[in-house]
Amino acid sequence: MTGAPRLSPGRAGGQPRRRGPVLRWQVGYGTFGVPQAAAPIAFALVALAVTGSAAAGAALVFAMTTAQVLGAVPVSRLGARFDSVHYLRGLIALRTLALAVLTVLAAVGVPFPWLVVPVAAAGLVNGAAYGYLRLLLNHLVEPGRLPRALGVAATLNEVTFAAAPALAALLGAISPTWALATVTALGVAPLLLIPSIPGSAPARATDPTSGRRPREPMPRGVVLWLLCAGASGAVVAAVEVGAVSFALALGLEAGWAFLFALALCAGSVTGGIWVSVRNRVPGLATVAAFLAVTAAAAGLILAAGHLVTTLAAAAVVGFLLPVLGTFYSLVVDRLAPPHRRAELFALLRTANNLGVITVSGMLALLGLRAALVGAFALLVLATVLVTVHAVRVRGALPSAPGTAHA
Repeated sequence: MTGAPRLSPGRAGGQPRRRGPVLRWQVGYGTFGVPQAAAPIAFALVALAVTGSAAAGAALVFAMTTAQVLGAVPVSRLGARFDSVHYLRGLIALRTLALAVLTVLAAVGVPFPWLVVPVAAAGLVNGAAYGYLRLLLNHLVEPGRLPRALGVAATLNEVTFAAAPALAALLGAISPTWALATVTALGVAPLLLIPSIPGSAPARATDPTSGRRPREPMPRGVVLWLLCAGASGAVVAAVEVGAVSFALALGLEAGWAFLFALALCAGSVTGGIWVSVRNRVPGLATVAAFLAVTAAAAGLILAAGHLVTTLAAAAVVGFLLPVLGTFYSLVVDRLAPPHRRAELFALLRTANNLGVITVSGMLALLGLRAALVGAFALLVLATVLVTVHAVRVRGALPSAPGTAHA
C-alpha cells in the first residue's frame, strides 16, 4: 500500500477542511476512551465498597467488555438508517446515562448484582459508538491526511489510557462514587465536541424489490486484518495484564509492575507521533516486517531473561501498535462498502477486544507463560498470513483509482 487508500465518493475527497472541527474530533476521540480506560480501577473501588472485595470489580469489567463484543455489529447496523452524527450522539448519551445510573446505584449501596445491568448497558453501545466516531473522520479529513489524523488520535488514546486509571485511583482514594462521577462526566465530552457534519448519513444498499438491505458476506480480505487486530490486542494484554507476574518473575516487588505498562505506553505514544509526522501508509511487505518485529519482541518478553531486555521489547511492541493499528483502520476503510464502514470499524475494535479477552482468560486459567505463548502464536500466524498475502499481490496495495488489491 503506497500512499493513502482510495476513498469513496461523498467523503472528504481532497477538499480543504477547517482545522477546528478536526481538532474537536481529535479531543472527542481522546476523551471517548475514558470510561473504558478507567473501568478496571473505578469498578474495583466500587466493588470494594459494596462487597468488601476489589476482585469483584473484574466481573463488572467482564460484563462491560462482553456486552461491547456482543453489541458492536447489531447496534452498528441499526444506525445505518440514521444520520451518523445524530446516531453517535445518541449512543454516547445512552452510555452516559448508563454510567450515571451506575454512579447513583453505587452511591446508595444497592446489592452488587444490580450494578451489572448499567455496566452491561454502557458496554453494549460502546463498540458501535467507536465505529461511528471513526467513520466521521472520513468526512473531516481528506484522504492524504488520514494517516496523520489517525496517528494523532492514537497518541491521544494512549495518553487517555495512561491518565484515566491514575485519575480514577486518585479520586477513588477520596470516594469511589466521586471517581465514577468524574469518569462519567469526562465520557460525555465527545457528545459536546463532535462537530455537525452535513450529509453524514451513511450510504445504504437496498434491494429494489423489497426495499430492505440485502444480507452481504464479509468483504474479501477483511478477516485477515481482523485477525491481525486480535493478535495486536493479545500481545498488549499479555504485557499489561501480566505486568505483576513479570515483575515477580524477574525478582522485583509487585509494586514495580507499572514499569512494563509504562514502557508499553511510552513506546505507543512515540509510535503515534511517528505516524503523525510521517503521514504515509506502509506497503504490505513493510506491514509484514512490522508484524515480524512485533512477534520477535513478544518472543523476548516470553523469554523474560533480563529486565532491560523485557522493557525494551515492551517498548517496541508499544511503538508498532499505533503504526499497525492505523494501517488496519485504513485498509478496512478501503475494503468496506460505504454503508458498512461503521459496522466494520466497530468489528475491528471488537477483534482487538477479543484478543484481550482471550489472553486475559488464558492468564487467569493457565498462567502467564501460556498467555504469552498464545499471544506469540497469534502474532506468528498473522505474520505468516500477511507475508503470504503480500507475495500474492506482489507486495503492494496500489492506491490508484480502480485498484482492488487488499
